[in-house]
Order: sequence, then C-alpha cells, then structure tokens
Amino acid sequence: MKLLHSSLKLQNVKNAIYNAQHKIFLTILILLSLVAFPLCLEYSCLPLQRSSMISNSFGNKEIEEKQCSIFSGKWIPYLKGPYYTNLSCNLIDDEQNCVKLGRNDTDFMKWRWKPNECELPMFDAIRFLEIVTNKSMVFVGDSVGRNQMESLLCLLSSTTYPEDLSRNYSSDVKHFRRYYYVDYNFTVVTLWSPFLVKSNNVDSTGLVSLNLDEPDEVWSTQIEKFDYLIISGGQWFFLPLVYYENGKGVKCHMCNINNITSVPGFYGYKMAFRTAFRKILDTKNYKGETFLRTFSPSHFENGMWNSGGSCARTRPYTNKEMKYDGFNMDMNEIQVEEFRVAEEEGRIKGMKFHLLNTTEVMLMRPDGHPNHHKLSSSADCVHWCLPGAIDVLNEFLMYILNKEKIN
Repeated sequence: MKLLHSSLKLQNVKNAIYNAQHKIFLTILILLSLVAFPLCLEYSCLPLQRSSMISNSFGNKEIEEKQCSIFSGKWIPYLKGPYYTNLSCNLIDDEQNCVKLGRNDTDFMKWRWKPNECELPMFDAIRFLEIVTNKSMVFVGDSVGRNQMESLLCLLSSTTYPEDLSRNYSSDVKHFRRYYYVDYNFTVVTLWSPFLVKSNNVDSTGLVSLNLDEPDEVWSTQIEKFDYLIISGGQWFFLPLVYYENGKGVKCHMCNINNITSVPGFYGYKMAFRTAFRKILDTKNYKGETFLRTFSPSHFENGMWNSGGSCARTRPYTNKEMKYDGFNMDMNEIQVEEFRVAEEEGRIKGMKFHLLNTTEVMLMRPDGHPNHHKLSSSADCVHWCLPGAIDVLNEFLMYILNKEKIN
C-alpha cells in the first residue's frame, strides 16, 4: 500500500513538472508571436507558397521564386550603384551619356526596382548570353527602343564586347544598328520605325501621313530572321498626323484640314499596334518570340520640350506621390488591349508573346532623364540616362527569358 502511495505521489510530481514546463513553453511561444507579428507587418512577411524552381545563373544555383507580378512594386535605394559606368562602357550615345555631359548628381544611378511580393534577380550577363547563344534579337520602334538596346549592350559589356556591323547594312547608323557577339553567335539589331506603320511627310509643315493598315516594311519584311522581337512606340503619335485606311485619308490628329474628321492621337496609336500585331501573326515563317515593351512616359514640367519644360527632379516618386492615371494609363491600356488579343490568337497558333508592362515602373522615375545634360539646348525628358533607370527594362527581359529557358 505504501508502495502504491509513493508511486502515485511520484506521478503527481512528474505531472506538475510537465505542466509547469508546458506553461513556460506556451508563454515563450506567445512572447515570440507578439514580437514577430509587428515585424511581419513592417516587412510584409508572407506565407510560403509552392512554386516552380527557376534556375538562375546568379551563382548557377537553383532558387525558388514565388510567382508574382514583377511590374508591381517600388524603387528602393541600392547603394552599390550601377552595373557599369560611362567609363567602363564605351557604347553609350553622347545624348544619353549624362555624366559625361555634366550631370553631377549620381543618386539617380543608385536605385533598384523591388516587386511587392518577390525579388527581381540582378542582371547576369553570362547567363543572358548563354540563353541567347545562336540567336538574334531586334528592337523595333523609336529612339527609346534604341535607348533600351544600348542599355543591353552596356549590361553585357562586363563579359564581352560585340563587333559593330552597322555600316555593313546601312548608311544611317544612327537609326539602324547591328552588333554581333562572335563568341556566342548572337546578333542584336535596332530598326527605326517610330510609327510601326507606313508613313510619309505630307508637306513642308511637318504634317505626317500614316497608312494605318499597312505595316512599315522597314521591320515587317525582316522579322522572319529574328528569334526575339521587342516592339515599342509612343511619343511620335502626338505629332500632327493624317490617317489613311484603304488608301484614303479618313481621319487626322491636329491637322486642321477641312472635311477630315479630327480624332485624338489615341486612335492612330491603337490602330498602328493592331496592324503591327496582325503582321506578326500572319508572317508564316516567323518563329520568334514577341515582346511588347509598353509606353515609356516623359516627365516634362512647366512646359514641353519646345516651350521651356524640364525634368530636374533627383529622386524617384514614391507610390503616394505618383498617380497612375489619365494619359499614361490610357496609352498603356491601349497597347495592352491590342497585345492581349494578339497573344490569344498567337497561343492558338503556337506563337509566344510576352508583355514588358513597364509604364508604371518608369513613370516613377522623373529623375532618370538627361534633362539639360545633352548636346542640344532643349531639355530631354523622354530618353533615359545610361546607366540608370532604363537598365531595369533589361532586368525584366532577362527575367522572362530565363524563366522561358527553364520551362
């Protein structure tokens, strides 16, 4: 009996010790939760989600990337600075070589784009060149497209330099350029086609006619040769324009011509992209991947380029400072709407279309332009300094190419 009593007493002691330990553990767990919860609120802690493994050459490691919209986010300080400088890359046009032409502030080069729900990997020149080996890439559009191509050349310059073959193909080497990376059998081309459709000057006043249903042969007769097509356009559609369809002048923008219906510039913009995508879809021997890089906003304040406007800001906008609405959003939505139609038809035909939806991203960078640090007297708030904000366009391009390569 005494033995049974002693055994019960010992069991009660063990239970008391266990309960005390359990209470201590729960107390510690609660305290940790109280500390961790506000930290998660501050740093946007999110539950882990199952996602595909994407190979990154960023050390050739397999990293798990959460699926997210890489085009929704904010610019954050990046004190390490740019991938290259105007001294390390000799392929920068003087018009975008802002430091060379006197821009003394350097903070505009010290920002990186941070998506809200994931990380945008750093540009990896070696990995990029591995992906595009034995391939060819063409940038079709206006001078901002050429601006992006020059950014790509400089991003790759840390690994290798290309041969400039431009003069072998055109006497107009400002608008038509061709570079060849011998070690990778990779060709990069830019084709000048600011309207994407056939255009002609109507008279000496600068009025331009656009055949909205005829793609510009400058690019439309060559796309079969390319594996990657990056198409873009924007600012030129707000000149005085006459629109022709089926060979007849039917509408115009800012033309002041009697008996022709006046329409906003959005009309020509929409129809030009519709015609461009139709040509891409109907070109039988084109087997490449098509990228639409959306409208690149300008940042003129207190006037336009010809009326004293400038862009002197030295920091990006925050999300609270910038409103993504009105003109810039309309321009973006017009392009994206036409893109989605083409993407759907392309999917049925086995063609690949990719969206570089960068309008809102670049709208937040009023500090990224040459402004008055350029050769001519008027401010440039359309193109982008190199190095600078425009390099993110090729980080996005690399991200998509890398994901496609793994898939």
